Amino acid sequence: MFASFFYLLRSRGLKISLNEWMVLMEAMEKGLHQSSLTGFYHLCRTVLIKSEADFDRFDQVFLEFFKGVPYEGELPEELLNWLNHPAEDLKRTMEELRDIGFPDETLEELLKMLEERLREQTEEHNGGNYWVGTQGRSPFGNSGWHPNGIRIGGESHNRTAMMVAGERHFRDFRRDNTLDTRQFQMAFRLLRQMSEISDTADRVLDVDGTIRDTCDNAGTLKLRYKKDRKNAVKVLLLMDSGGSMEYYADLCSLLFQAAVKSNHFKELHTYYFHNCIYSRVYTSPQQRPEQSVSTEWLLQNYDESYKVIIVGDAAMNPYELREKQFNWVDGSYGPSGMDWLRLFLRRYPHMIWLNPEPLPSRSDFWSQTHIQLAKIFFMYDLTADGLVQGMKKLMVSR
Repeated sequence: MFASFFYLLRSRGLKISLNEWMVLMEAMEKGLHQSSLTGFYHLCRTVLIKSEADFDRFDQVFLEFFKGVPYEGELPEELLNWLNHPAEDLKRTMEELRDIGFPDETLEELLKMLEERLREQTEEHNGGNYWVGTQGRSPFGNSGWHPNGIRIGGESHNRTAMMVAGERHFRDFRRDNTLDTRQFQMAFRLLRQMSEISDTADRVLDVDGTIRDTCDNAGTLKLRYKKDRKNAVKVLLLMDSGGSMEYYADLCSLLFQAAVKSNHFKELHTYYFHNCIYSRVYTSPQQRPEQSVSTEWLLQNYDESYKVIIVGDAAMNPYELREKQFNWVDGSYGPSGMDWLRLFLRRYPHMIWLNPEPLPSRSDFWSQTHIQLAKIFFMYDLTADGLVQGMKKLMVSR
């Protein structure tokens, strides 16, 4: 019966297995959907959706499929009789009705409008575009056409209502949404490599060991302690600043704050560059000369155990990436940006690039460096989903 719903869910990117679908069918046979569309909605979400990050997408697909949801509020009995037994059949075709444009109202706006109509309406209406009625273009009633309407009475013909799953309560849980500090911190928690701290006297309660020892001791409590374990991960964060990255300044600031507030890394060091890494990097995003350090010094003092995260849009003049760079101090030419980046790739086996710009679909003058760097780096979108993938990649060797 709902096979098309199953295929729609799959086509919209929700990974639902046939076994999960059969469990849903079994649950419906047992009446767990409570013979209502709302009950079916909650049952589907419980059985089929495995992550809260997919709740919003599920809501949208559910709304797309079940648009003909009847209004279940309090209505005068006389009004319901009008709607269920219209006095005349206007026989207007759906093609005629669809030819006319409509505003895109939200569910909240529709319900407010419906409340006003019910206070004002005193007689039956058919074929209109304002009152609650049938066979018209009004958003309220049945047997007509309105892309965002609320069906009241009658039968569902066009599935155009939006009462269920229309409020999108789970928008903020999506992994492809705009990032916030919480999502950054959740992703950084994946960078965990716990080790005992041998040079400290700190001890913590070993819960599992205490339970075992207590059981072995005939139920008499016997506490066991163990050395404290802390995250041994060391992070080197290199961030593009200025130019085209000004647009993403707030996003990069959130990432930096989340990394600092995570405070569970053994070490965190942050440096800045503009467009590409050259002979010097900077300790602040303003990139003043007195705040710079030699890139060679950085490579010598941070060994291969560091997890390196480069953040930037990889957009620059191709000359900046490929050609040797002129040193204005001594008048000589030094390594190109690509040469410096290859040194980092050889030095650090755990290295990723986070990019706030999605990978361009085609190459033009300003996108060719992005495409070129994406071929040699493990590059991920700076979305919640991309951030999680990047953190997981950092925990395995190249």
